Amino acid sequence: MSEAAVVKPLHDPGRRRDRERTREDILEVATSEFADRGYSGARVDEIGARTRTTKRMIYYYFGSKEGLWIAVLERAYNLVRVAEQELHIEDLEPREAIRRLAELTFDHHESHPDFIRIVSDENMYRAEHMRKAGGLASLSVPAVDVISQILERGTRSGVFRRRVDAVDVHMMISAFCFFRVSNRNTFGVLFDRDLLESTLRGHYRTMLGDLLIDYLCAKSEPLNPY
Repeated sequence: MSEAAVVKPLHDPGRRRDRERTREDILEVATSEFADRGYSGARVDEIGARTRTTKRMIYYYFGSKEGLWIAVLERAYNLVRVAEQELHIEDLEPREAIRRLAELTFDHHESHPDFIRIVSDENMYRAEHMRKAGGLASLSVPAVDVISQILERGTRSGVFRRRVDAVDVHMMISAFCFFRVSNRNTFGVLFDRDLLESTLRGHYRTMLGDLLIDYLCAKSEPLNPY
């Protein structure tokens, strides 16, 4: 039998790897395109031109422009969730554990500005696309679980004295890290300070951990709305 007559099996691992590589290439380029131009301004034709595929093939993988946008959102959130799961902070003292988790978010948001732009754009749409993606909500569960475990250990040991909700702590960390990147330019104009200036990086990174630890270790019994 000649080489030309050899037919690869339908479930050939090489084909599967090629499909996965093509899909990842599309998502990588689409992330950049959506971050630069927003959901409404991005063009699937442009994404196809910058990858090894075509507009038709993109629709084959993702169904539509909206499907591609949702896949980009899922990938962006999953990247930070995977990083959190790989942190291995189970054996760290609770204060050090919450600081390390905050620092991971700080580093991730700084190094993934496209994530910030895409999430900001989705908020402009009042998260209408995220609501259609059932899997996105479940991506938040591991993040809250990690914080809950740290808070439980800290409370049990007497280190953390404030009764607090894990989602609130997640919000505090995200708010600090997200604002630093998303509002860099407007903040710079108003206060003549670049929040991403390299000489200030250590200051803000330490500040975030100190704020969390001081808050969690202070004795307080606020009304709990939950």
